[in-house]
Amino acid sequence: MTINEKLSKIQTQFKSKKSRFNSFGKYYFRSAEDILEATKPFIKELDVTVVINEELVDSSVIKTTATITDGKETISATAVVGVDLDQKGMQMPQRFGAASSYAKKYALGNLFLIDDTKDSDATNTHGKKDISGRQLAQAKDYIKSGGKIEAIKSKYQLTSAQEAELKTL
Repeated sequence: MTINEKLSKIQTQFKSKKSRFNSFGKYYFRSAEDILEATKPFIKELDVTVVINEELVDSSVIKTTATITDGKETISATAVVGVDLDQKGMQMPQRFGAASSYAKKYALGNLFLIDDTKDSDATNTHGKKDISGRQLAQAKDYIKSGGKIEAIKSKYQLTSAQEAELKTL
């Protein structure tokens, strides 16, 4: 069996429940550890190894590569994540740790074709409200008077069309 066939078997048969709960965002998610735990039976059965490597690209960007190998061939997938150096409520090691965990999860997701489109990580508004009607009109007035779009985005969830419209004012 080639490494492509082994990886394909994992990709098509992989199952990992979203068993962790984010109480702030009110959604369930899976972590890199959950993904790795779910792949262990495949790793043993298919006689492959999965390795994760991280590289600090610059002072605030982490590149993570997940690699599967059978000793003869390898296949890798990468994720690149920025570290929010201004994240309030976190010490610097926590900021890097959070970014590292996120990058590992997405590198593994890329390798094993884990589709997280239904994952709240992809759709979470982080407490922001959708903007519409009166608020959108007020936002337009605010931008016209010299206000910054970042201030609006910190309070409201904008669609790409709304953001583009505000940027043209």
